[in-house]
Amino acid sequence: MNLVLSVSSGDCRGNTQPNRSAGEIVEFIRRFGFTGSVIVLLLTGVTNSVAAQSHQPRVVTVSQAVQEAVDKNLNMLAERYNVAIAEAKIVTARIRPNPLFFLYSDLLPLLGSSATQQNGAGPPEYGIRTDWIIERGGKRKRRIEVAENSRRVAQWRLLNATRTLALDVRNAFVETLLAKENLALAQENLKSFNQIVQVNKVRVDAGDLAAVELRRTQLAALQLRNAALQAQTKLRNAKERLQLLMGRAVPAADLDVIDEPRRDPPPASLDEFERLALDLRPDLQALRCDRARSQAEIRLQIAEGKVEYAVGMEYRRQQGLAGRGNSFGFYFTTRLPIFDRNRGEIERAVLERGQLEARIGALEAEIRAEARNAWRQYETARSVLADIENDMLIQSRQVLDTMEFSYRRGNASFVDFIDAQRACNGTIQSHNEARAEYARSLFLIDATIGR
Repeated sequence: MNLVLSVSSGDCRGNTQPNRSAGEIVEFIRRFGFTGSVIVLLLTGVTNSVAAQSHQPRVVTVSQAVQEAVDKNLNMLAERYNVAIAEAKIVTARIRPNPLFFLYSDLLPLLGSSATQQNGAGPPEYGIRTDWIIERGGKRKRRIEVAENSRRVAQWRLLNATRTLALDVRNAFVETLLAKENLALAQENLKSFNQIVQVNKVRVDAGDLAAVELRRTQLAALQLRNAALQAQTKLRNAKERLQLLMGRAVPAADLDVIDEPRRDPPPASLDEFERLALDLRPDLQALRCDRARSQAEIRLQIAEGKVEYAVGMEYRRQQGLAGRGNSFGFYFTTRLPIFDRNRGEIERAVLERGQLEARIGALEAEIRAEARNAWRQYETARSVLADIENDMLIQSRQVLDTMEFSYRRGNASFVDFIDAQRACNGTIQSHNEARAEYARSLFLIDATIGR
């Protein structure tokens, strides 16, 4: 199954209501007034939401459900902003320091005493000065390196969010399929028992069956009717949870899921499975990229310890008594690195790298444990499903058919028939749950290796 994942901030296909421009809103206010414009905009939003809901597919497969969740799930839409934010930080990292501009006037006779030959004050001066900041240590290059590694981390985290969301959607889809099959089983049992109730009514009227047997079958039919109602409620709840994960704000009651539970084989061996998990898991890749970012952060902080140089030029004009004078000057400015050499931030970056190393080791051990648990879950589910399909399912159906035939002919008691019915129902339901568990184990294997 292929997922179409966009990490661009502009790809928000889950947004069903187009943004109104400022000009359109102003035009609404001018035409309808403030209150009227608010009502019009709200009605427009409701109309757009209803139209979007009407275009949602009513029948979905598991791949369609996962793709719709990736496109429209609100948590995924929010996660995409982290990539856009990281890209914006790259733009910021590429910016060079702005030059400084000074415009000044000095020695102005504003307090009542002008410059004269007797007092020796002044003369007034006017000047323009510009300073340029020269960054040392490759700070701009290091900032860009840190920002680009942060973007890679955000992209891998987005893929990891997609992985976890896809697993949740697939499990919810399997739960919906299971609830659908259990409801069909309950309705089939109810239909079968209603037929038996009708047959028993005829037999009671003919005097071939005691009235108490009819009441017992009617009571059993009532219990099956309650079981069908409970199965219907479980199916409705499963559909709503699935649609919530798919990003549908208003769940559709007539949603239907069509797909067969997975039966394809997993990777060849547990060792191969663990290797793929360690190579492909996006959360582990995110931590490894974060480690590269921390190494770049150390280089950046070392560069930040280098003081900047500032070189400038100045034009000065003097308005003297004997005449006017123009002059030009050059400046060099720097900080003396006596107290602050950025040692604290360098130490912080080094400790952060050590922390990430520990997290990577812990996550690798966790992934290995997850891989072993997922593999054991798959082997157990496969074994249970094979036992049910090879032995229990066929035998339980044969016993039920025999007991039902005997009961209809009066050769078997109602208790024996009910026991056979319950045993067959339990076996069929166990078969449905085993198929669902087998599919869940395969989806867990896919999620463990990052698919």
